[in-house]
Amino acid sequence: MTGLPGRIAWNLRHRWRRVFALCVVGAGVAAPLLTGVWWWLPLVWFFGLVIVLPVFHVLTKPVPDDADDRADATGDPALDALRERYARGDIDEREFERKLDRLLETEDAETVTDPGGDVADRVRESVRREVDRIRE
Repeated sequence: MTGLPGRIAWNLRHRWRRVFALCVVGAGVAAPLLTGVWWWLPLVWFFGLVIVLPVFHVLTKPVPDDADDRADATGDPALDALRERYARGDIDEREFERKLDRLLETEDAETVTDPGGDVADRVRESVRREVDRIRE
């Protein structure tokens, strides 16, 4: 789907709260004009925006899966973001390696908890294993 139908579908899928609120406001304005009863306006707005919209929001909100996030997380937000971008295909392997090397070069020496081991080699090896796992 491209063009206008694709944009409309994307907006309805991702911005349904705004569309719903706009429809509620329109219905609230139209209700007194169609029925002749003035108190329909605040009644429709109250039930639509204060009761129905939050209920729909809670029912459609995705539940995060914390178990998967903790298993793949390295504790370093920059490294996690870099791995996620590579997994999504936003960056290629060469750019991933370049950014990983730059990230490891700028790593602060104070964050090293095991002075006997080479942290950069361990991180690089774990990332390479992850890249191989993603490719399979």
